[in-house]
Amino acid sequence: MAKVKTTFYCQNCGSQYSKWQGKCSACGEWNTIAEDIIEKPDKKDWKSPAAKEAKRTAKPLKIAEIENSPQNRWNTGNNELDRVLGGGLVPGSLTLLGGEPGIGKSTLLLQISLQLNYKVLYVSGEESQQQIKMRAERINPVAANCYILTETKTQNIFRQIEAIEPEVIIIDSIQTLHSDYIESAPGSISQIRECTAELIKFAKETNTPVILIGHITKEGSIAGPKVLEHMVDTVLQFEGDRNHVYRILRAHKNRFGSTHELGIYEMQGSGLREVSNPSEILISKNDEDLSGTAISATLEGMRPLMIEIQALVSTAVYGTPQRSATGYNVKRLNMLLAVLEKRAGFRLGAKDVFLNITGGISVDDPAIDLAVIAAILSSNEDIAIEKDICFAAEVGLAGEIRPVTRVEQRITEAEKLGFAAILVSKQSKISKANFNIKVVKVAKIEDVVSHLFD
Repeated sequence: MAKVKTTFYCQNCGSQYSKWQGKCSACGEWNTIAEDIIEKPDKKDWKSPAAKEAKRTAKPLKIAEIENSPQNRWNTGNNELDRVLGGGLVPGSLTLLGGEPGIGKSTLLLQISLQLNYKVLYVSGEESQQQIKMRAERINPVAANCYILTETKTQNIFRQIEAIEPEVIIIDSIQTLHSDYIESAPGSISQIRECTAELIKFAKETNTPVILIGHITKEGSIAGPKVLEHMVDTVLQFEGDRNHVYRILRAHKNRFGSTHELGIYEMQGSGLREVSNPSEILISKNDEDLSGTAISATLEGMRPLMIEIQALVSTAVYGTPQRSATGYNVKRLNMLLAVLEKRAGFRLGAKDVFLNITGGISVDDPAIDLAVIAAILSSNEDIAIEKDICFAAEVGLAGEIRPVTRVEQRITEAEKLGFAAILVSKQSKISKANFNIKVVKVAKIEDVVSHLFD
């Protein structure tokens, strides 16, 4: 048996120390350093001796000598997930999916497991086989290629992998696994790092895609060491309010594609339904003219979205006015309010301002600035904006209306959804001459006010 060694890890960033200390010198957090007892016997390869192959030593090559190999992707049968991944699963990749408890992580991956045309091994350390079968019968009763294994020990999992030879592996969840090579509790920093390292080695050597489910902390970050997110190829975040039916899938890291794509699902009794046209669900169907609402054309990756922005401006009851935003950056809201007061003459310093982006999504696209200002002015003046008008422009500190990228794609999306007019910057370069929607070019906030409220 190897010598037992005591080490200390920061629960926040994963930094290692030889002794305990109150503050982590790497991330600056207090009371996050915990003790781990590590035992490292001689490691064995995950493969049996008969299955081992002769190892080849890697040699450096000039970049011109490296052959281009086509990157084959596997279609998961789920268009929203394929879009976020960048086109599908990459063989040999390791994907980490995080999200709040009960948000639908296990449901999404089980649904994909039942739809795939490849042999899938679904490993669960949190539910029994009977529980998973009950959920699987509700989602898709017919699935011939999905195998369910309830196990938490990595060595036993690799034995079943050798016997079944699956083409895709799903682990639910990485915090429940433990390895014989580390003497510590499941979910500890050392166990998470060791189990992930074993799965990465397996995925790269066998060219098998592996998907991990990860727990999150109360702050919303992936539980465990930060190095876990650096080790995997793709980090996906499943977001949404459990009180609402819509779920949003984002990529925070993707070595094989963009991190700007967005997938939207609707939670139903039979599983998660893909939402192919999110603009229709993000815009309310209220027929009444209500002040304080404006529609903006934004982009998430390659997908244009029409979102509804709601604002409420009221007289401050207390001395300090409130500034609150849901789904939008509060600092940018304060900046736009300062621009309205300084450049356009609207006195909003003594008023409460509340902003909300409907549908439960968060947007950081500067192209919604003009819609935010229009919604605030509409609520302040108590004048409703016509429903067939939308906005796509950024607002500068001098009060000027600035152009945004891919404005033609935004105009086309607004035209497709039946809007009559869209307000854009006067400096926007539009090559297409004929649109079935009126394109109004404005240069400053005064032009917007005169067009909407005069």
